[in-house]
Amino acid sequence: MRGKMDTLLFALNAILPIILLILLGYLLKKKNFLDEVWFKKGNKLIFRVCLPCMLFVNVYSIESFTDINWSVVVYSEIAIFAAFFIGLVMVKLTVPDNRQKGVILQCVFRSNFAIIGLPLAESLGGAEGKGIAAVLSAFSIPTFNILAVIALTMFVDSEDGHKANLKDVLLKIAKNPLIIGVICGLVVLGIRSFIPVNADGTLVFSLSGSLKFFYDAVNNLSKISSPLALVILGGLFDFAAVKGMWKEIVIGTVSRVVAVPLIVIGLAIILSKYTTFIGFDATVYPALIALFGSPVAVSSAIMAQEMENDGILAGQLVVWTSIASIVTTFLAVFILRTMGLL
Repeated sequence: MRGKMDTLLFALNAILPIILLILLGYLLKKKNFLDEVWFKKGNKLIFRVCLPCMLFVNVYSIESFTDINWSVVVYSEIAIFAAFFIGLVMVKLTVPDNRQKGVILQCVFRSNFAIIGLPLAESLGGAEGKGIAAVLSAFSIPTFNILAVIALTMFVDSEDGHKANLKDVLLKIAKNPLIIGVICGLVVLGIRSFIPVNADGTLVFSLSGSLKFFYDAVNNLSKISSPLALVILGGLFDFAAVKGMWKEIVIGTVSRVVAVPLIVIGLAIILSKYTTFIGFDATVYPALIALFGSPVAVSSAIMAQEMENDGILAGQLVVWTSIASIVTTFLAVFILRTMGLL
């Protein structure tokens, strides 16, 4: 009984801070402390400045790629693409509104790995879990954002009334601030591998040392990105909108926090036990729970709004997948602990 309560408290502590910050934003808007213009401007600030800084810092913080468990990376990437294509078929068959198809599709495959997943992996797996999750973030976050641009572009007409072509999609991918943030982090990380080290093992030149003023500024922006994004999401949230889109909310929520983690983590356990293709152990599953079991990314609502999709539905999915993930995270942790995999 004690173990069950500890697991429940862990799930609550992981998710409730998100819900409370969303609630704060909602109340600030409801009490007219901040108006809609402020929240929309804040939306742009988060998407174009703060979140790219956070992703840059996350990637730059990876110490080395030399000890990467490539089986985890490959399995995770295949799973993300599989979720994308299965979700694509599903939304074409079940969602009539083109402005909602891309929103639900990105909810199927895209988790809140940067904001919730990384600390969740550390809580479950300690330093080793955090290390595996940090490496996965360097691959999964660009994949999430590239596929999200495709998902939010392929169903919605462009300004001239035509569907976006391949050139338009590639241009939007190249201009996506989140992808730019990750790429900049990878470039600096690559350069760092060629920089000589001092006798004590420290780098002769580093952003956090030689250019500390620049690194600290970027790092401070990265620290405010998550809480500010959640507050802004709350300000843009509308409970009244639930009535008209309950079906879409259920489809997106069940897909994100039930179907995808159940299939991906369940298949990983089966393959590890009965085949020689992969051999995941207890150090890997914290990162898999974090990557595939987290609610949909907060930035998904921001991107949907920016790319003229149904931003209201996207915001609803962030909130309801976050609430539902309290239960599903508890169940995933409880079951894997019972099986000796955590």
